[in-house]
Amino acid sequence: MRHPSDVLFPGEKPFPILPAVDHYAGSEKLMKKALQLQNELGPIFDITCDCEDGAHAGAEREHAEMAAGIIMSADNRHGRVAARVHDFTHAHWQQDLDVIVSIAGERLPFITLPKPRGADDVRAQIDYLRGVESRLGLRREIPVHVLIETLGALHEVWEIAALPGVESLDFGLMDFVSGHHGAIPGSAMRSPGQFDHPLVARAKCEITTAALGNGVVPTHNVTTELKDLEVIRNDARRARDEFGFLRMWSIHPNQIVPIVEAMRPDFSEVEKAVAIVTAAQDKDWAPIAHEGLLHDRASYRYYWELLARAHATGMTLPPAALRRFF
Repeated sequence: MRHPSDVLFPGEKPFPILPAVDHYAGSEKLMKKALQLQNELGPIFDITCDCEDGAHAGAEREHAEMAAGIIMSADNRHGRVAARVHDFTHAHWQQDLDVIVSIAGERLPFITLPKPRGADDVRAQIDYLRGVESRLGLRREIPVHVLIETLGALHEVWEIAALPGVESLDFGLMDFVSGHHGAIPGSAMRSPGQFDHPLVARAKCEITTAALGNGVVPTHNVTTELKDLEVIRNDARRARDEFGFLRMWSIHPNQIVPIVEAMRPDFSEVEKAVAIVTAAQDKDWAPIAHEGLLHDRASYRYYWELLARAHATGMTLPPAALRRFF
């Protein structure tokens, strides 16, 4: 039986299926704590070692070496530990890539590029990354996640999303609001303002539209709430349901599970997806009827991607579906 990934995407790249949470850790202690939690819960969230805000001035190389060591450690059982480097205007972004890729390039799921002023910054950093990979003889191209947190990057967001190698567009809310020089109030950095303020809502819509229009995952900014799980869950739910984000950052372990729960597909849709994709595979992907409705490869793609997202969020799937598809 042919796997859906081999049948449903002829001539085009499959849409990336990423864990629903990208968890940021800036210190060695927090990175190791996050790895321990990832090994307890499974790979339902990524970890990004922060070499931008996490590094002390003057200790950038040492911090990058430490992060690369975490990525290469035996505790990284799932291969879902990435790194964020410095921005294009910083003196050490090239050093970050040199160090991290030379030590951990074979295991990096992605590299995050912060604060581009526009597409040219992203293009230059990707070109440098590809050069590092080539010099090292790396047999793969490391995907890139790009933080949209300046007005210039938002203006060129479609061009950025279309660059080869870009896998995710991430919204940097705090820097985006700060970049408006007081024209957007500080209340827009938290809920409900972060969803209701027209300039912020417009930015979120532009990012998700550009991302989805180019086969890239849109990733929502952090929530500043650290303790109230229902607030965290509601922020993630609004990000998904109202703005189309499929993934979200976390900055505290308390945030991970409620975000994953809010980002999961609806259980009834998952049940339908299992039935439809299973029946389609049994028919070698010819059209089928399910509950009186016709389905073909167009709807198969929708239900297969939904099923893959459900699996990535740790939803319990029937053993037969796990054996067939995962």
